[in-house]
Amino acid sequence: MKRNIFQKEAKKAFLIELDELKAFSSSKNFNVEEICQNLFNCKGKIFITGVGKSGHIANKIAATLSSTGTPAFFIHPAEALHGDLGMIEKKDSILAISKSGESSEICDLLPAIKLKKISLYSITENKHSTIAKKSLTHVTVKVKKEACPNNLAPTSSTTVTLALGDAIAVALLKARGFSSEDFAKSHPGGKLGKKLTLSVKDLMTKIEMAAVVKESDSIKELIFEVSSKKQGLALVKKKEKIVGVFSDGDLRRQLQKNININEVKISEVMTRKFKTISSAKLAVEAAEKMNKHKIYSLVVEENKDIVGVIAMHDILEANVL
Repeated sequence: MKRNIFQKEAKKAFLIELDELKAFSSSKNFNVEEICQNLFNCKGKIFITGVGKSGHIANKIAATLSSTGTPAFFIHPAEALHGDLGMIEKKDSILAISKSGESSEICDLLPAIKLKKISLYSITENKHSTIAKKSLTHVTVKVKKEACPNNLAPTSSTTVTLALGDAIAVALLKARGFSSEDFAKSHPGGKLGKKLTLSVKDLMTKIEMAAVVKESDSIKELIFEVSSKKQGLALVKKKEKIVGVFSDGDLRRQLQKNININEVKISEVMTRKFKTISSAKLAVEAAEKMNKHKIYSLVVEENKDIVGVIAMHDILEANVL
């Protein structure tokens, strides 16, 4: 086999699909206003069905809709024929995806869908197909060329259908005013979920457990306190009020001056204007603020009270970044 044949053929297929995406986006078939409006107005859930490659695309579109504010489920037409159709009610809608528009498993469902008065929408390549004609709204996805050199395996057509599903999902997302906070509620797991849900309060070291010293303490006393609490930042208090901070970076800089750690008081070398963050902010926002100011810890506030400290290592250990 010739060298680079895989690279050449893969790129060729990629460009064919890219061309088909561009062609569809500028064609008269790219008309989703009606189907989006119908799905937006659906009072129940949206069930998406398809078989073969279309089934895989339907499954992904259902997942994207669900995660972006439009409750949706994939239902296999064969399973629907054997009882699963019972989960679909009159207030729900069905979106059928079929390249030919003649998939027998879906066609066999049509009488039952009509009997239950369920709204049916479809995406096929033939607006005159059985499924298209039985649909309230239909979108035609027809490509000139599949990426498959035999022009047989659904490749370009499935890519365009998948992109269309994403486009519909995003349009509905915008119409619903679906925010990043809403997105977080649907994605509590993994790094993405943590990034969108974990707050500063979830990860901070509470003030009761933080390194706290008096401004009259010596640097030596501060070193013992910081070491015992395993903290990179000490809070400095005057009576019961936090009046400054002293970081491990501050300590290194003072030690380079060959100071007497037994004599120098914290009040002489502490940082009085320190960076703070609200306990209600997301942990990722704390990391962004630390990076911006090139520091490794922030003092945490809640209702104008100092309630703790959050460090970059707390965020990294939680696998937020």
